[in-house]
Amino acid sequence: MRIKRLFAYSTISHVGFILLALSINSIESIQAFIFYLMQYSISNLNVFIILLSIGFSLFYYENKTNDYKELAEKENSPIQLVSQLKGYFYINPVLALSLAITIFSFVGIPPLIGFFAKQMVLSAALDGGYVFMSLLAILTSVISAVYYLNIIKQVFFDKPEYKINADIEKLKLDGNIIKNKVLEQKITFKVDSIKLSSALTNTISILSLIVLLFMFMPTESLSMANILALLLFNP
Repeated sequence: MRIKRLFAYSTISHVGFILLALSINSIESIQAFIFYLMQYSISNLNVFIILLSIGFSLFYYENKTNDYKELAEKENSPIQLVSQLKGYFYINPVLALSLAITIFSFVGIPPLIGFFAKQMVLSAALDGGYVFMSLLAILTSVISAVYYLNIIKQVFFDKPEYKINADIEKLKLDGNIIKNKVLEQKITFKVDSIKLSSALTNTISILSLIVLLFMFMPTESLSMANILALLLFNP
């Protein structure tokens, strides 16, 4: 299965929660709508950056997946299929754990931020008498969870389908250390010495911690959502 197709179908499920909150038209539902948009934007951005980082880290490895080799758009991104993530935990455990945290948030597993967003929407829907719609929303979440958990299974429990590219492993690169436009040192290093930039690692760390530790710092986000809801509901 293609990753972009999976997340496209997943977006339909999340849009359903958003539209459910909008259809109720109360202060609580508008607050739930704004908070859901906030948390989904954070989680979606984190997944996008993580997948880019995973693709960057896999340039050192040789892909043995035949399905990927036959894709016409394989040059656009090194990560196109869910099957390419098999055993990635054994390559980079930190990135794999960050991806798992965000995916569990999409599913709505407590105590992650996605759980509180879905809880707020369902609570507003039940208060408004939308029992059938709430049951339908829960059912779609369960269905989407099956596909999400398949990613977790392949990342953590399947054997990796990657091996180090022998040609790249032997490759040596030359670099210069320049400070204040003055050459200070010439260095030689191997490809496996190249790591993710600090900007990427810091961004992923911050977003993953927000998703993971929201229950310990909910005041600011909920207050912002409440203020925006009041402004929208009482113009």
